[in-house]
Amino acid sequence: MRSTGFRRTFVALSACSLALTASACGSSDDDSASGKTRITVNCEPPKSAKVDRRFFEQDIASFEKQNPDIDVVAHDAFPCQDPKTFDAKLAGGQMEDVFYTYFTDARHVVDIRQAADLTPYIKELKSYDTLQKQLRDIYTVDGKIYGIPRTGYSMGLIYNRALFEKAGLDPDRHPATWAEVRADAKKIAALGGGTVGYADYSAQNQGGWHFTAELYSQGGDVVGADGKKATIDTLEGRAVLQNLHDMRWTDNSMGSKQLLVINDAQQLMGSGKLGMYLAAPDNIPILVKEKGGDYKDIALAPMPGGKGTLIGGDGYMFNKHDTPAQIKAGLKWLDHMFLTPGKGFIGDYARAKKADAPVGLPEPRLFTGAADAKDQQVKKANANVPVENYQSFLDGNHTLQMKIEPPDAQQLYSVLDGAVSAVLTKKDADIGQLLKDASDKIDGILARG
Repeated sequence: MRSTGFRRTFVALSACSLALTASACGSSDDDSASGKTRITVNCEPPKSAKVDRRFFEQDIASFEKQNPDIDVVAHDAFPCQDPKTFDAKLAGGQMEDVFYTYFTDARHVVDIRQAADLTPYIKELKSYDTLQKQLRDIYTVDGKIYGIPRTGYSMGLIYNRALFEKAGLDPDRHPATWAEVRADAKKIAALGGGTVGYADYSAQNQGGWHFTAELYSQGGDVVGADGKKATIDTLEGRAVLQNLHDMRWTDNSMGSKQLLVINDAQQLMGSGKLGMYLAAPDNIPILVKEKGGDYKDIALAPMPGGKGTLIGGDGYMFNKHDTPAQIKAGLKWLDHMFLTPGKGFIGDYARAKKADAPVGLPEPRLFTGAADAKDQQVKKANANVPVENYQSFLDGNHTLQMKIEPPDAQQLYSVLDGAVSAVLTKKDADIGQLLKDASDKIDGILARG
């Protein structure tokens, strides 16, 4: 599942516009006759995201100035990647030369033979060895490199410090277990006035996404190690649903309105009516800039449960039809745009600060060693948000197992949505039967996959 922010301020994901023809969007022509190597790239922020769009265009212009033999043609659309059209674009030759992917796409794109093998050219990417190995490995299949990670996220618990204080709770002491989440949520809901202690998603595949995150936090898993069978009908799986059921029906701490999606939780939190919900750090600027929240009131803690957290992210892969010149040019472009500490679209923290974009949010670290030290130094020097509100998240993540999403994630989440929505809308929901039915459906999906 995607996270919710494009860089700092924009919810983004992109794909080549369906109005574009295959020749305009694909990689059949590298324009070598003109003496330039031409590459198409996607995930340019749309014009509505004015700041990010301007930064993206500035960085492409500076890249082309430094590399006059390369012509970069950027495509914007919303979202960066539409799951409904992604495979069709790949199969139809409409994908850009350098194209955006979720972490969960990597193996699939390789399996259907639509990715270029970058291994012979990886030396062109100066930053490659500085990137976190666990992120590089996501795009490595059978020892060959097929993509480059760009950003990552991990789930945590966003909570409202002002409501914690109002409810008599210590805002500097976040709930570390699900029992503590339940107890704190009950106290916050008791404030009345439409205040909700804890909110969770249960529609549009987002309920399944959060079920997975909550299952990971308790040490469980959605699919077995062999990728063939569901592993949700377990003590951990039952604990996830039972906890949600009890908060909803016994404690009345989740409010009466259910079948929520991410925007609903963000609206509640931004308006000061929600105590806690699960999210990634990129929710924080949305809560402030779009939903009316205040940075000083919003804190981020590690996942309750202490066992694990769901991680996700994105990167770029290369079209199988790319020429060697296009692959080399694309790798140079990635270095310039995203993978140079303290510079580029993601790393130019000084530029972001001047544009009043948030700097200092607790994103997972992309780099290692000296590159990481430089990135953190520049970020700290330009921080304009209360970083102390996120320190427990950063400290706590060191002890959690980082787990990516399961195979066939969107299909599985659709199944799990039903289980989550049932316990939140039916007081007499049979948790055991819900998990059994979901397991059977997931087994069928995995068998077909």
